Formats: sequence, structure tokens, C-alpha cells
Amino acid sequence: MLRLLCVRVGVFLAALSCATASWATERFTAEQVRADVDALASGIAATHPGIGHSVDPARFARALEALRERARDGLDRDAVWRELATLNPLLADGHLFVGYADWRGDTVRHLEKGGTLFPFEVDVGVDGRVRVVGELGGARSVHTGAYLRSINGHAIAEVTQALLARVHGDSPRFRAHLLSSRWWFFFWKVYGAPDAFDLVFDGTSRGPVRESGRRERPAVLAGEQDFERQFSLELRPDGAAVMSVHTFAWHDPEAFFGFTRRAFQQMKAARVRLLVIDVRRNGGGDDAMWLKGLMPYIANRPYRWASCYTKRVLKDNPARQERAGEVLSGDIDTWASPLADESQRFAGKVVVLVGPGTYSSAVLFANTVQDFRFGTLAGEGSSVRSVQTGGVQKIELPHAGLVVWSPRFILVRPSGLLSPVWLTPDVHVADDPLHPSAALSAVLARVASHAAGR
Repeated sequence: MLRLLCVRVGVFLAALSCATASWATERFTAEQVRADVDALASGIAATHPGIGHSVDPARFARALEALRERARDGLDRDAVWRELATLNPLLADGHLFVGYADWRGDTVRHLEKGGTLFPFEVDVGVDGRVRVVGELGGARSVHTGAYLRSINGHAIAEVTQALLARVHGDSPRFRAHLLSSRWWFFFWKVYGAPDAFDLVFDGTSRGPVRESGRRERPAVLAGEQDFERQFSLELRPDGAAVMSVHTFAWHDPEAFFGFTRRAFQQMKAARVRLLVIDVRRNGGGDDAMWLKGLMPYIANRPYRWASCYTKRVLKDNPARQERAGEVLSGDIDTWASPLADESQRFAGKVVVLVGPGTYSSAVLFANTVQDFRFGTLAGEGSSVRSVQTGGVQKIELPHAGLVVWSPRFILVRPSGLLSPVWLTPDVHVADDPLHPSAALSAVLARVASHAAGR
């Protein structure tokens, strides 16, 4: 079984910490920058099974040549990234981008050394507007809901444009959502991390409000290793249940399997009639998590998780007569069967709630539920492709300490249909990060209304 690669780099490796410190201060020559561009190009060419999946190859080639021409002496690591990362929106795939080997670890080390970050969690709209969601780390702020007009004298449209020009992802909506959760990181790498920020908000005639930089861990990092913050079950009094599954990249799959087994037992005992599986924040991970942890309880007929693949062979495999460098395509003829014991399966209605943050393996899960009608897909669409890349590989660039992440295979959804291009819910429900429970309430209300109308 092809499995998506989840990369978790330890943040406490001394060697990596020393290397990061060196890259942060070292300056690189134009020749070294061009060498990194060449390594980027050759690495993707040797890994990706078909770059045309997400970008016109000719446009990509022109962008590479422009980077070579702009290369100059004296750039530090972040400045090299700012140049190379302009490829990211063009590549238009959340699995294909220029980044840092360990952006989480870089952030932790920055904070531990007394550095600060942008003081707020924000929501970035596709229109470029930016509103405050809360304090850095997630606590509610007196500015929650307010739109920013400028930061340190820079108009917010200018700032957003500069940051989005370096964000990766399938679509403008996906990139705006990703920037929302990592605004503090992109702002740091493009504008720096000053000790204080002069902010002007819309709807006020006052001058700038000065806010100190914060040292709290950002919300996207806080709780990543806390099981209860990643997975939960809420039994509601109306015969419904909400199972939140925020990742398929958990380091201990058996703990997740135990959680889902107990959850479905609890729902059976409580006679739950409607289950909402919330994967709005689920960026993917290991397919085995949902294939073993969720599908046995909701599938009522044989299914497969994709219909066909295209893959790049990275290593010789004589047993399969595969040679490194080949690009192969084929059908996926492995089907899974539902549980023989029907009493273990969930007998009620299933709704999978997706959003602009649903990605990778979570999209494969959503595709499977939708194509085999194991449940209803609800939420926001037009953000990520239903045809997904995977098997992400790390390509190290030789000089500036940056990396390229590239997929090695492409998967077509179980139905084999290529249209619609985007993951498209059966029921559209808007998602508002300031009111995350509103989408759940809307789904439950719609299901109740539909049932009453029968």
C-alpha cells in the first residue's frame, strides 16, 4: 500500500540546532544560490512523477531561469528562501514547495533564545483582508474580530501580498488558510521579528496601537503532542455525536485505534443516530490511520481508497521489475471488505465535515466516503484537488540549508472521475475560524431539517 510520508523532525537534535545557527548567520554567493536552484530543479525532476499535474512545465522552467538571473552575493538563509519560495504559489501543490527542514524547531529555538513573534493569531481572506482571531497561542483578545489596516507602516494589502507570494498550496483559498495558521512564521521570515509592532485597525481614527512581540507558542504548535487536543468525541443530547480527528499523523497509531474503538462502542450504547466526523483541521498523515481506525465502522460494502496511480520509482525493485527513474501508472485493484460482524458497524447517518485545511490523507478519506456513499460530505470546497499527490520526499539543497518537499506519486479518487477538480462537498457549509462551532451547528440543523421533511 502506498502511504503518505509524514515527516516529523526532532527539535532537540544538537547537530541540527548547530547547523541552523550556522545557516542563520552565513552569507552565500550568487554561485551558491544558483547551485541551490539547480539542485531544486534536478531534485524535483528526479522525484515528481509529472510536474504538469499542478504547474505548466514551461512556466516552471522560466521561473527557475529568473531565479538564476536574480541570484546575487551576500544573501543569508532567509533571504535565499525569500527568493526561492516565490516558486511555491506557482507550483500550486501543498506537497511541493521550498521550505525549511524544521520550521517548528526553528520557531521553538527562536522563542527559547528570547525572540518574539507577531502578537496575534489571524485569519487571512482570499481578498487579502486580515482579521485578528486571538492572542498568539489562541487566547481571546480585545482585538478579536478587528481587521488590520497596517503593520509597522506597511499597508495590510502590501504585507499580505508579500507573504502569499511565498506560500505553498493547491489554490488561493488553501494558501490563504495556510497563511492564517502560520502568519507569525511567514511575517518573521519576510519582515523580521521586532520587539514591538505598530498596528492600525480598521474602523478607528486613532493612531497606531503598539503591541509587544509575543513569546507564547503559536496555536498551530501548541497541543500537537496532546492526544486530547487532537482527538475527541462529544455525545450530544439530540442523538448526535461529533468526533474530531485533527490529524492522521499521530506518532502512536494504536492509541488512535483504541480511541475509535471505544468511541464507536460508546455511540452504540448511547444509540447515536448521527455522527459528524470533523476533519476540517486534518492536514493528513498515514492512510492506515483512517483505513483501520475509521472505515471498518462506517463501510457497508467493499471499497478502495483510490482508483489508479502514477508514481516515480526511486529505487530499483527487481522483484517488481521496477527500475529507479521510471514513471509508472496502473490501477489500484486492492479492495477492502466491510466488517463481517454487522453489529460492530455504526448504523446511523455519517457526515464528514471538511474545510480549507483538509488535506492529503484526509482528502483520500473524504473521497472514499463520498464515492462509496458511506456518508455525506459537508463544509467548504474549491480549496484542494480531489486528485492528490503523496509519498512526499525531502530534497536537501547543498548550500543555504533549505529543502524542497516533492511528492513521488499521484492518486485518482476511487470513482476514477477527474471532475470536479476540487474536493466538492455534497452540502456547502461556510467555515468561520472566529466561530468554529457554527459549521457544526449548521450541519446538525440541516440534517435534522432533512429528516423532519421526509
